[in-house]
Amino acid sequence: MHITALAGGVGGARFIRGLRHHLDTTPGLADSTVSVIANTGDDITLFGLRVSPDVDTLLYTLGNGVHEGQGWGRADESHRVQGELAAYGALPQWFALGDLDFGTHIVRSQWLGQGVPLSEVTARLAARWGLPERRITLLPMSDVPVETHVVVADGEDGAERAIHFQEWWVRHQASIPAQRFVVAGLDRATAAPGVLDAIRSADVVLLPPSNPVVSIGIILGVPGVRDALRGTTAPVVGISPLISGRPIRGHADACLSAIGVDSTAQAVAGLYEDFLDGWLVDPADATTRARARVEAFDGPLLMTDVDATARIAAHALRLADAVRA
Repeated sequence: MHITALAGGVGGARFIRGLRHHLDTTPGLADSTVSVIANTGDDITLFGLRVSPDVDTLLYTLGNGVHEGQGWGRADESHRVQGELAAYGALPQWFALGDLDFGTHIVRSQWLGQGVPLSEVTARLAARWGLPERRITLLPMSDVPVETHVVVADGEDGAERAIHFQEWWVRHQASIPAQRFVVAGLDRATAAPGVLDAIRSADVVLLPPSNPVVSIGIILGVPGVRDALRGTTAPVVGISPLISGRPIRGHADACLSAIGVDSTAQAVAGLYEDFLDGWLVDPADATTRARARVEAFDGPLLMTDVDATARIAAHALRLADAVRA
């Protein structure tokens, strides 16, 4: 079986890890392959280096090198370089980059500067982390640089200004109400090599519980991706990122509010209704209605550990089989 997933950062990475665990421990499925289409709309340039937060979280998580407590960054990390940058007065300091993490950003920036496309750079990084040996192909959504910005009201006069999504998300913890999102470069973007083929040739397409607005939503904005999802013969199954209207992780509710969508599992399913075939929800949201076939998981829809996540992934694949039948 070949499975393709659209993924953001922590939630997407943990789901794919659980999915791979399920495949590896289920007779007859160990040879299955997984293609992961990663959001690069979170990308940012810091200290002259190109940082791809969602791609890196996928690399570290699937390569068994992530800081488990945070869900992002490297395990056994130190921060001497950023401390030295702070001593020089270099800004910003609200985005923590560890010493090991700097290595990833330095080599990415070096290769990009040599004219290597992001898709090839990502393939090289994935090889370092052993993803091909785990039958995982990691694809950035586009080779074209794309950056998400958040328009916020500035001060008492209500004047609007745009800040990078990472500043809104990390520095302000999404506490400043977002007026709207502006995705710079998306109008010029094209799907990276392999992205559309991964969707069209898949046996199953999965939408992990990633942020529906600024993770999966940005991937869907790349020309051709949504059309490929509409046209694929594979069942498309999503896992709700909300439980009783609250995000499983992060600030998806703040993002949904900014685009005028209710924070419910049903409303999120509506964002995908033109291509969604199955929608897995928490028991608390069992009354969800959608054009897709809706099923409630048999317990809390929480990725508390790898085994729990593997059970969620297994249910999603069973739902795909039911839709296909």
